[in-house]
Amino acid sequence: MSEHAELISRIEEQERRLRLPRFDNDDAWRLGCLIADLAQERGAAVTIGIHRTGQRLFHRALPGTSPDNDAWLERKCRVVERYGASSFLVGARFRAKGAGFEESSRLDPDRYAAHGGAFPLHVTGTGVIGAVAVSGLPQAEDHALVVEALERYLAATA
Repeated sequence: MSEHAELISRIEEQERRLRLPRFDNDDAWRLGCLIADLAQERGAAVTIGIHRTGQRLFHRALPGTSPDNDAWLERKCRVVERYGASSFLVGARFRAKGAGFEESSRLDPDRYAAHGGAFPLHVTGTGVIGAVAVSGLPQAEDHALVVEALERYLAATA
């Protein structure tokens, strides 16, 4: 299996597994705080954002971040909203085809970024209702932080 195919398979499995039974404003607060706590424990300078159907439910910029991180959050979340998949998965799918997202998607790169860190909030029986995103680390680490937080969040609410 190629490196791209293996990555795509792993992220697709994460997206199938990390589905929420429900998600409201209080859930966004708890998930966002969990991500912030994990990042602070690791000394990771990240900005965290959670959106549901166009509404910002959570935002936190940890020390060491800048307005650029906010812009990255927005660009990555737009990819989730447009494709219904994580920004990391969308970028990996383009790379697997031998094409860069920026060149091949025909979307404005100032508004869309298929870099890891934004993950769909998929509510069972409803579909994708928003996105949770992190910006500040290399893209694979941004993605991994969100996935770990979702895994912990789901385990705690089960």
